[in-house]
Amino acid sequence: MPSLLALRCFESAGRFESFARAAEELHLTPGAISRAVRLLEEDLGVDLFERRSRRVYLTQAGKRLVLAVSEGLGMISQTVHEIRAETRRTRVLVLSCEPTLLMRWLIPRWSDFQKSHQGQDIHLVAGGGYFSFNHGIDLAIRRDDFPRPPEYHAETLFTEKVGPVCRPEKVDQWFCTSAKGLRSTAPLLQTASRHAAWQEWAGVTGASLSAVQMRSFEHFYFSIQAAIAGLGVAIGPWHLVRDDIQSGVLAAPLGFVEDGSRYCLFSPAALKQGSLEMELLTWLQSVE
Repeated sequence: MPSLLALRCFESAGRFESFARAAEELHLTPGAISRAVRLLEEDLGVDLFERRSRRVYLTQAGKRLVLAVSEGLGMISQTVHEIRAETRRTRVLVLSCEPTLLMRWLIPRWSDFQKSHQGQDIHLVAGGGYFSFNHGIDLAIRRDDFPRPPEYHAETLFTEKVGPVCRPEKVDQWFCTSAKGLRSTAPLLQTASRHAAWQEWAGVTGASLSAVQMRSFEHFYFSIQAAIAGLGVAIGPWHLVRDDIQSGVLAAPLGFVEDGSRYCLFSPAALKQGSLEMELLTWLQSVE
């Protein structure tokens, strides 16, 4: 077979009967088009153009070949288009989720989604705070406490509920259960990534924070693990501690209250009915 580049140059030149216009279409120079056509003519042993006073005209052989090449390139182009469209439909979606929520809520339940969506892969990545859909992610689960572009679409997954949690055997030592409050000797565990969590809880419940012992950890995961280890009382978002409370590892003597924020599934635009993204949203909203 002749060179595919030579055939492309010839097809464009034959369609326009102009080397200059072919060069413009293919982003080459007229000289490059002329050389490619000349090499093709030498390979075939026949003239494909008549060259008359700075104009070119297809010969009979040229007309036969340009028709065949046009049809062949058209079939190639259509097939490439179809494959690309199929790839877009079947490509892996990338879902970014806040790390502690990913570890303690989403991943333990993820097999349920996979069972009903076999063959439709979603790649989970950890990420918190600001994000951009220009950086390789398709969807994001975030608490709605940061500025974001107005065109981003948000669907509520659940409202945030928080409450103090600790080891069950520490409840009598650190809580005044009759007065529904904390003892002043209770060591409080706070999180650098949400440093005002205790103050927000106190503002919602009207509780006073007189504890002098305050230990700070980088992420909620660490402060919750510290509470499990018996080091103090942590503010526990319900979705992050529910499994530990239901298993008896942690206790929440004062219960949980809504703090005014919510978790959302963010997308570049509104989700389409019947899409994998919409099926994921429906499942996320149904997860307990």
